[in-house]
Parts: sequence; structure tokens; C-alpha cells
Amino acid sequence: MKNIFLYFFFITLFYSTVTAQVLEPVKWSTSVEKISDTEYDLIAKAKIDKGWHLYSQSVPENGPIATAFTYEVAKKAELIGKTSEEEGRTVDDPIFNMRIKYFDDVAEFRQRIKVINNELSIVKGEVEFMVCDDMRCLPPSYVDLNFDLNTSKNLSSKEDSEASESNGIIDFQNPVKTDLDKDVIVTDKQEEESDNTGLWTIFILGMGAGFIALFTPCVFPLIPMTVSFFTKQSKNKAQGIKNAFIYGLCIIVIYVILGTGVVAIFGASAINEFSTSVTFNLLFFVILVIFAVSFLGAFEIMLPQSWANKIDSKADKGGYTGIFFMALALAIVSFSCTGPFVGNIIVISATKGGLAPMIGMLGFSLALALPFGLFAAFPGWLNSLPKSGGWLNTVKVVLGFLELAFAFKFLSQADLVLQLHFLEREVFIAIWIAIFGALAFYLFGKIKLPHDSPLTHISVGRLSLGLIALSFTIYMIPGLWGAPLNLISAFPPPLDYAESPYGVGNSKTGGGAVLDDAQELPDGAHLLAPHQILAFNDYDRGLAYAKEVGKPIMLDFTGWACVNCRKMEQKVWPDDQVLNMLKNEVVLISLYVDDKRKLEGDEVIESKLRPGKKLKYIGQKWSEFQTIRYKTNTQPFYVLIGHDEENLNDPVGYTPDVEEYFGWMEEGVEAFKK
Repeated sequence: MKNIFLYFFFITLFYSTVTAQVLEPVKWSTSVEKISDTEYDLIAKAKIDKGWHLYSQSVPENGPIATAFTYEVAKKAELIGKTSEEEGRTVDDPIFNMRIKYFDDVAEFRQRIKVINNELSIVKGEVEFMVCDDMRCLPPSYVDLNFDLNTSKNLSSKEDSEASESNGIIDFQNPVKTDLDKDVIVTDKQEEESDNTGLWTIFILGMGAGFIALFTPCVFPLIPMTVSFFTKQSKNKAQGIKNAFIYGLCIIVIYVILGTGVVAIFGASAINEFSTSVTFNLLFFVILVIFAVSFLGAFEIMLPQSWANKIDSKADKGGYTGIFFMALALAIVSFSCTGPFVGNIIVISATKGGLAPMIGMLGFSLALALPFGLFAAFPGWLNSLPKSGGWLNTVKVVLGFLELAFAFKFLSQADLVLQLHFLEREVFIAIWIAIFGALAFYLFGKIKLPHDSPLTHISVGRLSLGLIALSFTIYMIPGLWGAPLNLISAFPPPLDYAESPYGVGNSKTGGGAVLDDAQELPDGAHLLAPHQILAFNDYDRGLAYAKEVGKPIMLDFTGWACVNCRKMEQKVWPDDQVLNMLKNEVVLISLYVDDKRKLEGDEVIESKLRPGKKLKYIGQKWSEFQTIRYKTNTQPFYVLIGHDEENLNDPVGYTPDVEEYFGWMEEGVEAFKK
């Protein structure tokens, strides 16, 4: 009896330990609200376990998996608008380096439909979603949703559980982990501090752009003219200073109203969505190129002259009204120079959303307005200003080159999202080399543009700027051969988005890789950039190759959106000892549990965790494989196995300590050799 008791005790302990690793933190329920005789709201409600969060339907590109709904209405009903969601929480995610919206505790989604065929009683749907806690994420899961139009009651907890057994409303199958740091989930106070920090950054950037805009041909000459007007036309110095300050205040009001108008027209959240869309990036690429060509002197971008004439006529009225229209005239007349700055600020603030466009315009206009008040208060300072001349056009041309360079960042972003591979890393860097090289030649006087004044000599400032441009150009050249270019790493496409991930001129294996240059890669294998590790993404092919070469296998359960997976690959795998193991002692099989490519027809099989359901994607196949065989669904997850597919030692997860990780690998390899 004692042995039997111990047997059942250990069985129970083993079962509880195993099942505890397969996580299911979200429960879904459905209900329906009748709006009219033909219109209904389909309501999907997610109950989220404490400490976990569910992502919004709108997530920036290259971020985590967004929640997505599909509905089977065919010709019996039509969808009205898009699926709406609650306000949720939006944070600056330090891992993905973007603003991400998610939900805690409970999330409700609504989709309005109009019934065309009265025989329709059940609307079937599906939700794809991803959930995370403060340390990890689970892979994209797919849950069936049934909406009964004949009832508006929510499913109870008991009914919800029964539904999961009968029709799969609750998904047990396929949780994938993409680990996030603790910083991703923040308190309300931390979120407020993060928002304030972001707004201060936007304000400072806007102010910097305003100061640069002051030194353009459209603005700089107006400073002494306008200040002299106020000081000479006023009855006394105090009134002149007062009018100049009011003039500056009007400039601020005009630009802040512009920022407010952008938010009012498009909406705070919509601006953020625009910043991540392909259309927006392509549109702004075109706009920046037009502004750049204008700055270089091809043509002038000006608002209609009739606007300026009307504003000038009203500016003659005098008083505060006249001062306001003088400020408005400045904004219109100087648009050809300030327009690009205003556009840039709005785009940068779009990534922040909310009040950012107004804050950006406040900083920009404050920088523009400040000189008018200061020089009115201290008119003697006007004598210290440099005289207007050809240097102003030089400033404008330099800004044109910079605008042109930054424009390709937006084109690159669109190319990355669409995966067109038109603007790969080498092409992008080559374009920047050409732009900044041309800028250096321009500053040295070797290139002349339409509005340039005769250059009899090169000033020290111009020479210094030219040397900086030339040095920067030379610095970028090694990037064509695979150099990381850390100074500009945020601008070019990543190292693996390139014609040659290992650098121009390198062989596909790179020097010192696991294969001789004359050898071809094994069937189904590829070299994992940038470490040049021979890797397989298919279990069977990797196993066959391992048997052929007589090496153990390291299974790497990973995900494209797995942050800690990338940390391991970038900080642990490059270690000399670990890298040598990966290249020469094991066969690496990386299985991506969030791979959204569809399975081929003959590979589509029925899920063992969700009877009656088919596995649609490659990632689902590997996720289910991991869950069934290793009783866990977290990534990264590393397993060392022999040719009999038995574990050589205990699997490990995220292991940032290099020595510990190497020791684990060494232990498994030694066990294989025995």
C-alpha cells in the first residue's frame, strides 16, 4: 500500500508540474446585443488572468502579434465598420521600441452587423491573439467564437468551459512565448512619467528645428526688419518691447493651432496608426523629396500669393489685430523654408500620438518667436547679427541634402513592411554615401547649385562642416561589406535584410564557417546571420543531417517576436566558446512557433490538442510539437537530444549567463559522446 501511495503521489506531482507549464491565461466568451430589427452587435469578451495583458488590434509593424477577428457571414449578413475595442492602456515599450496598446483583466470587442437573410441565427468567427505577462508572451492562439443572434446573454463561466470542449471557444493548444522584460508592464505613475518624458523629447526636438529654421533665407532677414519696425513705430521703448512680445506670442498661437488642427482632423490615435502604415511612409517619402529638391534650388514652394496679400492688408489695421496678422503673414511668407520643418515635427510626433503634435509645434514656434522678443528688449544685439548673404542659401542647401537622406528612411520602412527587397541594406547605404559625399563636395565648392553666390574662398565653418560630411561618408563605406555602422544603426535596414547578409564580396558561408567554400549547404539548411551558424527550420531534415554527420541536435524553440530569443542570439551566442559549439559541435534546428506561413496541403494535419481542428500554419505545428513532447509552451526553449531523440540533459530556457549556458551545452555534448 505504501508503494502504491508513493506511486500515485509522484504521478500526481509529475502531472501538476507538467501541466503547470502549459499556460492558458485568457478565456473568451460571446454575447449579442440587438440594435434594431436587422442590426446586431457581436460582442467578444476576453477575461485575462492577473499579470497578463492582451494586445490591441492595432500594433505597429515589427511589433508583437495584434488581436484580429474574422467573421463568417457570407451573403447572409454584412459587417458595418470595423471591430471596435475599449480604450485599454498604451505604453512606450522599451523592448520593441514603440508605443503599444494592450488590455488588462477584461477586454471587450464589438462588431456591428446587418442581417440580410433572416434565417441566420448563428454567426461563426475566430479570434487570433497574443498575450504576455511581465516576463514572457505566449504564441499566437486561434479561438473559435459563436455568436447566437437569438440571445443576448453572456456565457457563464460553466457554459464557457463546456463550449471550449464542444466547439473550441477556449484555445488550449498553441501558446507561444516571446519573452518581454519586466519594464513592459508599467504602473500608472510609470506610464505618466514615460508620457511626460516623450513629450519633453518632442518639445526639445521641435525647439531645435525652430532654431535651425531661424537661419534660413525666409526667416533670418525678417528678424532685424520686424524688430526695427516695432521699435521705430512705437511711441516708446516699452511699447515696442510689448508689441514685439505680442508678435512672438501670436507666432506661437498660430503654430500651436496648426498642431491642434492636425490632432482634431485626424484624431490622436489615428496619427499614430498613420506613422506605421505603408501608405503614410510612401507619402512622406514623396513629400520630403519635394521639399529637399526645393531646398536645393530647383523651385520654391510657396502658398498662394493672394493669401499673403490679403493678410498684409489686414496687418495694416494696427493694434493687436494687426500684430496677429503680421505674425500670420510671417508664417505664410516663410512657408517655403519652415514647411519641411513643420512636416518633420508632425511626423516625429505622430509616433508619439496624443498631444505630441501640439507640443512639437509649441517648441518650434517658441524658438521662432524668441528672437523677436529678445532683440526688441535689447535692440543693440541686432548689430551682432551676421549680415544676410550667400551663407543663408548654403544653410538651406545643406538642409536639402539632409531632407533627401532622411526621406529614404521612410521609403526603407515601407519596403521592409512589404518585404519587397528593393531597398536592401547595401542599396540604402550606397544612397547615403552618394548624398553625403555630394554634400561634402558642395561644401568644398566643387558643386554649384542655382541660387549659390560666387565663392571666392571657403570659410573655416564651411570647411569644418565639409570635413565632417566627408568623414561621415568614409565611415559609411565599410557598411557595404557588413560593418554594423552603430552611429546610424536606427536608419539603414537590419543586417539580415541585405543582398549579402555577411557583407559584399563574402561567400555564402563566410570565412571560417562550418562548411568549406566549395561545399553546398545541406538540403533545407541556411546560414543564420550574422553569426554564420548552419541551421535548419525543419525537424526531420535537421535530424537526418545530424545522423549523417554524427553530431547531437540542439532544438531551439523560438519566435520571430521573441525578445529574449533575440537577446540570447545577440549577447550569448556570439561568445567564442558558445559560437564554436553552435558551429562545430551540434546541429541547430530552430523551430519558429509563430511562423505564419501556411502548411502545404499534404502537411496539414489535425490538431491533437484541439480535436477536429486543422493546423493551418507552420508555427502551429512546432508549437503543438513543443507542447506535447516537452509539456511547455515558452520560448526561448533549448533542448539537446541524441539521434534516438532522447534528451541528453535537462532542457533550459532563457539563460543570459554565458558561462552557465556554455556549461549546459558542454554537458549535453559530452553525454552524446559517451
